[in-house]
Amino acid sequence: MLNGLHHTQLAIPPESEPAVRAFYGGVLGMTEIDKPPVLATRGGCWFRSNGLEIHLGVEQDFRPARKAHPGILVNDIDTLAKHLGEHGIEVDWDDNFPGHRRFYVHDPLGNRLEFLAPTPPA
Repeated sequence: MLNGLHHTQLAIPPESEPAVRAFYGGVLGMTEIDKPPVLATRGGCWFRSNGLEIHLGVEQDFRPARKAHPGILVNDIDTLAKHLGEHGIEVDWDDNFPGHRRFYVHDPLGNRLEFLAPTPPA
């Protein structure tokens, strides 16, 4: 019955769009996509990269998602970790997921993101 994930949504506080544009669009290199006009009036912004969409929606009583997170598959995890480090973003490696290499980061608002890549078979 279920056949895929269209997007994940994270909350952001009002007026924080410039910070998330700099991170998701600038640092991560995702493409900002237009929100439907009826939703654009609510603020926030949406980003896409290779079929992955992250929707950032304004929440008046914002609290960052420090535990809940999207798990984002990547092609070259080491290059991404180095790139994030060069932008002053702390990379927290975690080897507790068999069959994958992964790390966590937090966006500028404190939302947790997981990046992972399957390890090749031995």
